[in-house]
Amino acid sequence: MAARSAPSCHLRLEWVYGYRGHQCRNNLYYTAAKEIVYFVAGVGVVYSPREHRQKFYRGHSDDIISLALHPERVLVATGQVGKEPYICIWDSYTVQTISVLKDVHTHGIACLAFDLDGQRLVSVGLDSKNAVCVWDWKRGKMLSMAPGHTDRIFDISWDLYQPNKLVSCGVKHIKFWSLCGNALTPKRGVFGKTGDLQTILCLACARDELTYSGALNGDIYVWKGINLIRTIQGAHAAGIFSMNACEEGFATGGRDGCIRLWDLTFKPITVIDLRETDQGYKGLSVRSVCWRGDHILVGTQDSEIFEIVVQERNKPFLIMQGHCEGELWALAVHPTKPLAVTGSDDRSVRIWSLVDHALIARCNMEEPIRCAAVNADGIHLALGMKDGSFTVLRVRDMTEVVHIKDRKEAIHELKYSPDGTYLAVGCNDSSVDIYGVAQRYKKVGECLGSLSFITHLDWSSDSRYLQTNDGNGKRLFYRMPGGKEVTSTEEIKGVHWASWTCVSGLEVNGIWPKYSDINDINSVDGNYIGQVLVTADDYGIIKLFRYPCLRKGAKFRKYIGHSAHVTNVRWSHDYQWVISIGGADHSVFQWKFIPERKLKDALHIAPQESLADSHSDESDSDLSDVPELDSEIEQETQLTYRRQVYKEDLPQLKEQCKEKQKSATSKRRERAPGNSIRLHFVHGYRGYDCRSNLFYTQIGEIVYHVAAVGVIYNRQQNTQRFYLGHDDDILCLTIHPLKDYVATGQVGRDPSIHIWDTETIKPLSILKGHHQCGISAVDFSADGKRLASVGIDDSHTIVLWDWKKGEKLSIARGSKDKIFVVKMNPYVPDKLITAGIKHMKFWRKAGGGLIGRKGYIGTLGKNDTMMCAVYGWTEEMAFSGTSTGDVCIWRDIFLVKTVKAHDGPVFSMHALEKGFVTGGKDGIIALWDDSFERCLKTYAIKRAALAPGSKGLLLEDNPSIRAISLGHGHILVGTKNGEILEVDKSGPITLLVQGHMEGEVWGLATHPYLPICATVSDDKTLRIWDLSPSHCMLAVRKLKKGGRCCCFSPDGKALAVGLNDGSFLMANADTLEDLVSFHHRKDMISDIRFSPGSGKYLAVASHDSFIDIYNVMSSKRVGICKGATSYITHIDWDIRGKLLQVNTGAKEQLFFEAPRGKKQTIPSVEVEKIAWASWTSVLGLCCEGIWPVIGEVTDVTASCLTSDKMVLATGDDLGFVKLFRYPTKGKFGKFKRYVAHSTHVTNVRWTYDDSMLVTLGGTDMSLMVWTNEMEGYREKRPCDSEESDIDSEEDGGYDSDVTRENEISYTIRALSTNIRPMFGIKPHLQQKEPSTDERQGVVRGSRPPVSRAPPQPEKLQTNNVGKKKRPIEDLVLELVFGYRGRDCRNNVHYLNDGDDIIYHTASIGILHNVATGSQSFYQEHNDDILCLTVNQHPKFINIVATGQVGDSADMSAAAPSIHIWDAMNKQTLSILRCYHSKGVCSVSFSATGKLLLSVGLDPEHTITIWRWQEGAKIASRAGHNQRIFVAEFRPDSDTQFVSVGVKHVKFWTLAGRALLSKKGLLSTLEDARMQTMLAIAFGAVKRRRSG
Repeated sequence: MAARSAPSCHLRLEWVYGYRGHQCRNNLYYTAAKEIVYFVAGVGVVYSPREHRQKFYRGHSDDIISLALHPERVLVATGQVGKEPYICIWDSYTVQTISVLKDVHTHGIACLAFDLDGQRLVSVGLDSKNAVCVWDWKRGKMLSMAPGHTDRIFDISWDLYQPNKLVSCGVKHIKFWSLCGNALTPKRGVFGKTGDLQTILCLACARDELTYSGALNGDIYVWKGINLIRTIQGAHAAGIFSMNACEEGFATGGRDGCIRLWDLTFKPITVIDLRETDQGYKGLSVRSVCWRGDHILVGTQDSEIFEIVVQERNKPFLIMQGHCEGELWALAVHPTKPLAVTGSDDRSVRIWSLVDHALIARCNMEEPIRCAAVNADGIHLALGMKDGSFTVLRVRDMTEVVHIKDRKEAIHELKYSPDGTYLAVGCNDSSVDIYGVAQRYKKVGECLGSLSFITHLDWSSDSRYLQTNDGNGKRLFYRMPGGKEVTSTEEIKGVHWASWTCVSGLEVNGIWPKYSDINDINSVDGNYIGQVLVTADDYGIIKLFRYPCLRKGAKFRKYIGHSAHVTNVRWSHDYQWVISIGGADHSVFQWKFIPERKLKDALHIAPQESLADSHSDESDSDLSDVPELDSEIEQETQLTYRRQVYKEDLPQLKEQCKEKQKSATSKRRERAPGNSIRLHFVHGYRGYDCRSNLFYTQIGEIVYHVAAVGVIYNRQQNTQRFYLGHDDDILCLTIHPLKDYVATGQVGRDPSIHIWDTETIKPLSILKGHHQCGISAVDFSADGKRLASVGIDDSHTIVLWDWKKGEKLSIARGSKDKIFVVKMNPYVPDKLITAGIKHMKFWRKAGGGLIGRKGYIGTLGKNDTMMCAVYGWTEEMAFSGTSTGDVCIWRDIFLVKTVKAHDGPVFSMHALEKGFVTGGKDGIIALWDDSFERCLKTYAIKRAALAPGSKGLLLEDNPSIRAISLGHGHILVGTKNGEILEVDKSGPITLLVQGHMEGEVWGLATHPYLPICATVSDDKTLRIWDLSPSHCMLAVRKLKKGGRCCCFSPDGKALAVGLNDGSFLMANADTLEDLVSFHHRKDMISDIRFSPGSGKYLAVASHDSFIDIYNVMSSKRVGICKGATSYITHIDWDIRGKLLQVNTGAKEQLFFEAPRGKKQTIPSVEVEKIAWASWTSVLGLCCEGIWPVIGEVTDVTASCLTSDKMVLATGDDLGFVKLFRYPTKGKFGKFKRYVAHSTHVTNVRWTYDDSMLVTLGGTDMSLMVWTNEMEGYREKRPCDSEESDIDSEEDGGYDSDVTRENEISYTIRALSTNIRPMFGIKPHLQQKEPSTDERQGVVRGSRPPVSRAPPQPEKLQTNNVGKKKRPIEDLVLELVFGYRGRDCRNNVHYLNDGDDIIYHTASIGILHNVATGSQSFYQEHNDDILCLTVNQHPKFINIVATGQVGDSADMSAAAPSIHIWDAMNKQTLSILRCYHSKGVCSVSFSATGKLLLSVGLDPEHTITIWRWQEGAKIASRAGHNQRIFVAEFRPDSDTQFVSVGVKHVKFWTLAGRALLSKKGLLSTLEDARMQTMLAIAFGAVKRRRSG
């Protein structure tokens, strides 16, 4: 079937007719090359009037509505509408994207403006707050954001004469903004008595703080500072839409159709009335002007662009025309000439020349036009109208032939018959009328078969039949000219249709997606000769299909440009062009058709660079052309990594469970145990769904990951060190080019990437906030400064990071299918490739976005799944390995050749200095030369080649290879089976590490007197592991079925294994050979236990709720325990071997007597007295405390008691291993918890001498060995344990001051209720003398702060500003009595060697000179100051930071803020608006003075770190659930700080963008209790004192 591949021909956009004048302004400029830049629909256009040529920028995905020109006049910024609108900065010369700014605005981007030197861009959104946002556009980074206004903003501009000042205007307001730090602060313009408060439409800034603005009534308002100083009345007769400043002065354009030129002081120079010129018309309205030298560009509401030369100002030159506002539906092409005819709801019909790209005729009709057709001889033009009439015109002079009205509803489609004798007219009342052309359009027939409106008509070539489509998607046939319906399919079969414009019918089945309703494709036109079909749909997309295309969901090529509905599309008469028209954007696009044979020459244009994809999505119906998906890859693509509960959710869940726990914790809770455990060794390597995750470090250690642990393995000493910073499965790992740092990405709701040092195992940076679900691939750049990561969310987001700063540089949607690998170009840091399912994409960074181009395959191959990719020896060359075993070689984005490398997928590939190494599913490693011409050497991984020093056994020959790395004379190989092997160049293979293969691991047993353990897993293997120093797998045996439990006999000679099919076997513990096996049950065996002592009985528990008891010697079943209502989870024997304790899935704890299996009822008091041989139960009074607060959500899956009955270890569904003191009575016992496993910990066991704890992770398939460290044994090392879930409340210490301060609530003053009774009238309403209380209030500063009533609405206030200021203008603050000490600390400092004291009270910072007693004040705060600190670094002398109370965290002026200012001259250096709601209670500078730390009063007590000079927030995190009083940097550090507060001390480290905390532990001191800490001091060594 031809429809299986997209057609190989191509469309290229050649011309766009139109200009967007409606609802936009200031969108037309001259570039430096004297070209004209503007936009229409979703396309940016650069038009060269000299060459009459257009270039197009097509990086947008929806209507463009705003445009700004960079001061150097080469770069253009455009903003679009849409749910997630973005801004593109592009080069008007090359029309390539330079930068993309996104993820901030919603709805759309209304205005844009560059600042004077073009470094920053300001944008205004269309959201409800009309957000104003300032960007560093080159880095794609938002610098500052603030709510703009409650109503629409129409224009914004930087003040070109004052730095950091902006002006915005809009509905009934003008605002003057200043940018300081990250804070944008507005002041409303004061209209005063000089002019009426009204809507301002445009503005321009001039020197001396002057601003000129154009108002809705045609006046020009002149502002100085924020005050209106004069108006120029009647500058225009109606609203002034556009104002353009240039070297010579200003040009304004208005709704009255006039252009006025003004000089630099705004004295009028001249006026040009466009309505009076020969091209003018009544109602012409100017939307945009641009004045450069002696040329003026004018854009009008009705989509025209005029160019005026000043000398001949009465002869404007019309350089572009388009349809006016109103939907555009009618399109017809001339049968013999390159002409197109369009008609629109603007009631005009226009004829365009496709060769000259110009409008050649235009005629206005009485009614809106909905369809058009030209007769076969090209003489008559028929137009169908919206009122049900149709008109026929002569083409040559547009004179009317006839006008006929037979119908009441709109005529949607009409067509002349091929022989020219009839005209068929289809109406929305579901009828088609036939008119005879020669009989002066007399009606000769009608077709009445349809039940819905007629959408399309086609005539047969012999003019004897007509086919119609209607709104129901029905296709009907009629005999002509009478109009009788034809029902027999035989009669229709042989008909050849003269044209094909119908959307339903067998030949065009393929244009419909498989599951779509029938009316979103508006138009189709078939090209019989080229065998292609072009379609237009409701999503603004033009598609090319092969014709005929019979199967639904055919492949296509797609082209974007129109923004919304494309209403009609037609081939020109000679099939050279395609014409498409947009409904809402009323633009006409002309596309050049490039047939196959020409494509080769046009290859350079093939990859259309745009942010949307230019080709079809894969469809599923073509399974025949998809090679069998490799089973391994298929399994992998089905993994979702979704969790029911993510670790991040725990704090919220705990909060929800607080009530439950309050009631339960009346009993004194058991302390946590004294013992602790430390991770000692991990058996396992994650290979089954990861790749290229295994590397040598600088010093030859090996780094890889398993479960939630990063492992560094020293093969000489056979020891491991661990990075335990992750809390869920690690999915990817990469190493820094210097081989000392590693980046790992994990699963999570907001998954994090950790960059850590392999030497110190400390995190350097933690990146999060831009991915969901998890991270599937990471890669460092060649210089090691950047990191690229790919998420496993639905759009597989790609993020580029500056990892040291923790900043996101760029972000883009990757693909809808999984991406397996991301690789950064080693030569150009801005480029990268991603490879994945049917996906190979080449990306480059553009500001905050990434622009991707699909690999161009051409005829060389088919679109395959890529499993790995590397760059070659130049920046152009890339190589990728496919799922079919080929290696593809790419130059730039083109596939050059393919080489067969492996049988089955190529999973891993690695570039060397000379050549490459690849590994595949076939278990073979191949070394290649540097151009993949020949294979130099292959290594097969076979058991026979294993060297004697191996730490284990190979399970099978040729395991699938998932990771390869070279170094230190060896090839390091990771396999799917979880083995890590080292291949010597000469051939011998050493096995270093191994774990279980894919499948959950549940069965675990430790040997009764040796340091070994046995595991059994769903991967159908039984394995014996050595836990002593050799750490290796001693034996392995394949089973017929997977197993879930195992147990050693008390003498250690036999090993019983329960299998998943209900059978179990006993094997010799040394040789693993079968001794005996039984199959009595259908469901799987869940636990199996030998009785203690001689091991006479074996108890076997199964999922069908029974326990069978066998006599081991006679191999007979001697008893069955019945009575459990659910499956059995755990069984334990008592010491005498007479009693079984049983746990079931229904959380029952039952007791049975052995050997008969009689059920016993034992009171819980007695249970404790019984001596149990082992304790693995999770139920009962003795272990009530092991169930967490959120017990409904997670299960405790396993437990094990030490032989001295002191410590109970548990494993749960969240991957925590916890230690409790036994017995754990009372709910929610205290514990120590350890994270290393990712999800379920399925089993835990102590070894025979309690020296080690062995734990199994279910799905992470790892076996972890922990050493048990007894009480009192303490190395000096950081403790990995976390405190318990709930901190104790019964700690001592109380002080009324501390308590009061802890409970003070700081709300913004003006909103809080009266704290003390007020009397009198508000100052600004008073006639009488103010009372003393209030007089002080006026003195204090910004607004009358004593009135605690809500402030008046804004509008009233602004009107009062000008009038009310005068009486109190001459008050100057001279002296302030008071100092705020009741709830602040560390807020008095000496400056200048003790000459001055600085402190604060109310909202004022005070500098008090000790000698003279005089005071000077900092009065920029608008609410109480709560904290103050002085920068200690010599570079920043006398720099003070103060933090204030505030209301919400919406970044408006009322938000809490920190001011950094100079104490001597009171200059504000930076303002940081923060997201700390309520206020800032502590600030501290770092050692270098460049970073500032702040703590909020919000419920989480957020801690934030700022780079204060730039106003950039570096990191932020919830500090503690209780009040933090002080947080201070260490005096010698920029990364470490300490916070103290109510019952806690925390030690923090800044890693990149992340804050890591450790609680202070007091356990080493006798009887120390955690108290409320109030202050910190730092000692010389790393020791802190706090009180």
